[in-house]
Amino acid sequence: MSDSQVFVNGTPRPLAGVPTHTNALDFVRGLGLTGAKEGCAEGECGACALMVLRPDGAGSRWTPINACLVPAAALDGQEVVTAEGLGRPDDLHPVQSEMALRGGSQCGYCTPGFVCSMAAEYYRPDRVDTDHADPEHGPNGFDLHAMGGNLCRCTVYRPIRDSARAIGTPHEDDALAERQRQPAPGPAATRLDGSAGGFARPSDLAEALDLLLEHPDAMVVAGATDWGVEANLRGRRAPYVVAIDRLPELRQVSTDGVVEIGAALTLSEAETALGGAVPLLDTLWPLFASRLIRNGATIGGNLGTASPIGDLPPALLALDASVVLSSLEGEREVALADYFTGYRETVLRPGELIRSVRIPLPLAGLTGFHKISKRRYDDISSVAVGFALDVVDETVVRARIGLGGVAATPIRALATEAALEGRPWTAETVEVAAQVLYGEGTPIDDQRASADYRSAMLGNSLRKLWTEAVR
Repeated sequence: MSDSQVFVNGTPRPLAGVPTHTNALDFVRGLGLTGAKEGCAEGECGACALMVLRPDGAGSRWTPINACLVPAAALDGQEVVTAEGLGRPDDLHPVQSEMALRGGSQCGYCTPGFVCSMAAEYYRPDRVDTDHADPEHGPNGFDLHAMGGNLCRCTVYRPIRDSARAIGTPHEDDALAERQRQPAPGPAATRLDGSAGGFARPSDLAEALDLLLEHPDAMVVAGATDWGVEANLRGRRAPYVVAIDRLPELRQVSTDGVVEIGAALTLSEAETALGGAVPLLDTLWPLFASRLIRNGATIGGNLGTASPIGDLPPALLALDASVVLSSLEGEREVALADYFTGYRETVLRPGELIRSVRIPLPLAGLTGFHKISKRRYDDISSVAVGFALDVVDETVVRARIGLGGVAATPIRALATEAALEGRPWTAETVEVAAQVLYGEGTPIDDQRASADYRSAMLGNSLRKLWTEAVR
């Protein structure tokens, strides 16, 4: 549509003529807003961060995202703020001022991305001042994990952290704070066509399914945190893109009788909407990439890409989850344990979408998620293990264990589950089951870990669960 546009720093910028594979970073840099940089082109460094206004209850919220991954067309009708939109050289934004005052920038390459992530945290509606500091939060309530997806190679992090902890609260007349009190723009029904391909954001699920029937080779995207990397680093273009991130049917959450999570909810949105209703997922969220990624990545996308090292599947397998698949022929529900059929292959049929994930209730009483990786945060797992055990009168009556990184697909540790069920919850039982878990899957040697290391970590993971449970 000729009227498609993005509001960048308050100014409408047309999308007409912009190739559909152009990402938001290249789009804003093409406008002369060159503060945002391309450092990695895969959402790992945060140098490209900008803020987009997202719904938040009755109001809205400035949310930082990786501009290098999201298609510019996906921002049709949305409001975006770059580092240039926060302040001017003669009138710095409070975040920019603190970074300058405390030496939070040397070469400056990463600084605009840091500033955008910090500004989004500055405007977080539920951030409150506290009378004490801890390693994760300053006395101003600033969550340091808000910058977890931003990397700096030359400044080191202390002055940046000090800047974050010195930030106050927005003034009453702050325009960006005031904007959050009003709803965010609704999703724009989008149609863009060009020689490089087409882009569509349908208005509802039925229209999306019609588009998939019309364009069987279409790429379905939500946060584009997977496809964006493929497009940037491997030149993987798509003849047609269907954006499903704002479909209302894919954005519902329910905890009535069964936990149901819409496939198009970002991980950050799912975390907020669930409000601690699934403790196992609360353990997982902080370990899943960075906040910048979680603000874009979706439940359905993580399952749709079917990676054997995805973080969500092991946890969802432990929770006995199922996926609801929609097509023009209707819906069907498939147990997640039956969903993966091979390396990055699933039971999804042409024209079919993941609508939601369902987790049965009641939840297991003892749960845990262990991610073994080279870094504690913001890394790809070598091994991931999800546990959900019901222990009654010191006996394991039910066990579910999901594994990632040890086979061509995420799998259930069926033999280990059998070794636990019906047996006393004791150190001896755990040790026997750990030896069984050691032999689950078909791990391989690669750049992240050896097969032997992966197997050893499986057994150790169960021992860790036992230690944490009896501590």
